[in-house]
Amino acid sequence: MSIGNKNNYDVIIIGAGFGGLYALHHFRDKMNLSVRAFDGASGVGGTWWYNRYPGARVDAPSSPFYAYTFSQELVDEWEWTETQTSQASVRSYLEHVAKKFDLKKDIQFETWVTDASFDEAKNQWIIQTDKGESISSQFLICATGALFVANMPDYPGINEFSGECYHTGRWPHEPVSFKGKRVGVIGTGSSGIQSIPEIAKEADHVTVFQRTPQYALPARNRPLTTEELNESRANWSDLRKSMRHRGGWPFKTVRRRAADYTPEERRAVYEELWEQGGIHLAINSFAGVMAKKELNDEVSEFVREKIRETVKDPETARKLMPDYYFGTKRLILDNGYFETYNRDNVSLVDLREDPIEKFTRSGIVTGSGEHPIDMLVLATGFDAVSGSMLQLNPKGRAGMSLKEKWDVHFDNYLGTAIAGFPNLFMIHGPGAPGVFFTMPLGGELTTAFISDCIEHVRREKLGSIEATEQAELEWRHEINEIANNTLYPETDSWYMGANIPGKPRQFLGHLRGSQYFDRLDEVARSQDGFTLQ
Repeated sequence: MSIGNKNNYDVIIIGAGFGGLYALHHFRDKMNLSVRAFDGASGVGGTWWYNRYPGARVDAPSSPFYAYTFSQELVDEWEWTETQTSQASVRSYLEHVAKKFDLKKDIQFETWVTDASFDEAKNQWIIQTDKGESISSQFLICATGALFVANMPDYPGINEFSGECYHTGRWPHEPVSFKGKRVGVIGTGSSGIQSIPEIAKEADHVTVFQRTPQYALPARNRPLTTEELNESRANWSDLRKSMRHRGGWPFKTVRRRAADYTPEERRAVYEELWEQGGIHLAINSFAGVMAKKELNDEVSEFVREKIRETVKDPETARKLMPDYYFGTKRLILDNGYFETYNRDNVSLVDLREDPIEKFTRSGIVTGSGEHPIDMLVLATGFDAVSGSMLQLNPKGRAGMSLKEKWDVHFDNYLGTAIAGFPNLFMIHGPGAPGVFFTMPLGGELTTAFISDCIEHVRREKLGSIEATEQAELEWRHEINEIANNTLYPETDSWYMGANIPGKPRQFLGHLRGSQYFDRLDEVARSQDGFTLQ
């Protein structure tokens, strides 16, 4: 192993979530490089370290596939218990991984990287930490998280509210009691839909302030059987290949043509997939659901009908009706969300019709009057995908900051490299599949690509590898072309950066994950789009 000292390493990694932990293992144990990782948290987990709100779960039919795939031994020894993994289970799993591969010895926790600058003369990155340290490395790996920077709303008077206040993305590690309290929840994205049913079980009253209604699908979470686990273990190699070529999941998709079915037959298909739960309605109904407006309208209305059937009060059901294309906001798995509105202690304020005017010390004032609350829960999401990199704001050639580079567009190449920022690589950056692919496997495959790039530089005894501006421009066109052939750009969502005031509007993901990783393999062999010096 190449031995680093406390001030210089071959590789510095920022982040100790799924992506950062695997990168540390790969570069240290597979490539024999000296590596140091940094994370502001007190332990491993990344996003899962912070998101401890009630009901937090993987927003996918996850077990045992929302996990690392590289080690059969790891697969064989870990016991997943549910089909939809809880936050606590994910954290326990990552603690196990860190212990198994002895990763913590090379991670500096409770340490924030406050600055990162490229030294052109030495072809090195120099980072500064909040501990006063200055540390250098040839390569900088940013595993800073796609959903990390909490979006804090700026309502008039919000800082004057005197009650308890929590953001779901920064939830306390100590238990939070809702008993006997009037709780206001702003936001009905993933964390809101997961937490509201749990809060309502204990609180005296819950007032949900809905910004945008959602197409939530039933999770159908259940215990994972021993037989299912053993079968996946026995076939893991084939399942991993299937995941790689099926957008991150091993499920076989059914490619039906809507024109081959009558409306009644299509309805029967929707009903069957609804009962199966999970994301099957989105991926297994009919080809073109995310591209053809008429077909999408049909699925959208089907889900709205399910909401009407579930929510007893017609006026509340009306407020819960999404009016955009199904699937163009992040699909959420529901564990009793709509049923919660049938409780006597839950009420809904639709901010589209009754917007927030201001906060007082003891409540929220909307057009219809004041809503007294003792506790405020902000389920207001994240500055997704680009936010964590901009918070780091590295400085590349000639001192250019990333904020300058990304002022009007998040230009990069392959979602991982940035022109003007040599030897810097992102895991799950803008333009990568990210949340449209299984993120642990996506991190493994991205790290393999980065590894090939680093190996090429070291083998040829070069100083740097850097994306070209032309490659960035072509990549931008490629991402836009794929997205524009779908309905995603038709909706204001965090996929488009629309949840953050002033954020450049662009589609932030790659929708063809399998093709994306094929492309990484091709570029790893050719080094097309890179300048090497």
